[in-house]
Amino acid sequence: MAIMDVHLRDLRYFVAVADELSFTRAAERLYVSQPALSKQIRQLEQAMRATLLRRDPRGVTLTAAGALLLPSARRLLETWDDTARAVLAAEAHDRRVLRLGMQTSIGRNLYPAVLRRFAELKPDWRLTLRLCEWTDPSAGLLDESSDAAFVWLPLPVGLEYRVLLNESRWVALPMDHPLAGRTEIDLADLLDEPFVALPEQAGPMRDFWLATDERQGRPARIGVEVSTPDETFEAIASGLGIHLLAAGNADIYARPGITRRPVRGLSPCQLAVAWRHGDARAQVKAFVSACEDAATLTGTPDPVPG
Repeated sequence: MAIMDVHLRDLRYFVAVADELSFTRAAERLYVSQPALSKQIRQLEQAMRATLLRRDPRGVTLTAAGALLLPSARRLLETWDDTARAVLAAEAHDRRVLRLGMQTSIGRNLYPAVLRRFAELKPDWRLTLRLCEWTDPSAGLLDESSDAAFVWLPLPVGLEYRVLLNESRWVALPMDHPLAGRTEIDLADLLDEPFVALPEQAGPMRDFWLATDERQGRPARIGVEVSTPDETFEAIASGLGIHLLAAGNADIYARPGITRRPVRGLSPCQLAVAWRHGDARAQVKAFVSACEDAATLTGTPDPVPG
């Protein structure tokens, strides 16, 4: 008996529910509504002519059919994802395009200098920029949608990097905040403030921008979580919290209703160029060299090995 074609999206939704054993948590993970997720699972079950998941008052469980499908669904998705990444990489190479990931504007006249230097080193190649959310702290490197990336440390494992600049950390806060009138703010005065936090998927990078290491065990108050710089500054201007940022980004992300001040008692932050461990392609090496040269030419501190 023939079975209808099944969409990869439906398998991806099924695996998410099987992992979470919760439609609510799976919907949050997939950034879809719970009704939409339930509809896709029903369509998958109709196509498979089998009940895959069972809901009861205690939660969600896999049926025998669901348990049989799960490992095959995982393999299919992994194979497809690997193949899709390989196709994209091959297409980029054919077009002589180096895909560059980034999470924030880097400013500081650094990128134009990188462009000029990379054009000298690899005149037949060009760069494309891809803005990544903070849910991916590797800026596309780990899923291979980027070949290199501008990132703020710390990084996930499996990546190599060179530090391009070191800067002090400042704080962005609403213009009418009681501390806004100070020229410099002590970290101790910020510890009980609600923070605009990066998502939990950002891992150690989230902790860094919450100043976790300098809190001496005092937990951070989270006012709201955000995934992009625009969301961050909208939240600050709305009075939902404060946020730490690099000194050089204070002017880049100037917004009405927000003020930025230096913070005493914090270690510096570091902007780096990163790439996948073991990636020895000539174009990647040329890009890293272009970044190091540009950092020196634009007056940023000398690069140091990661």
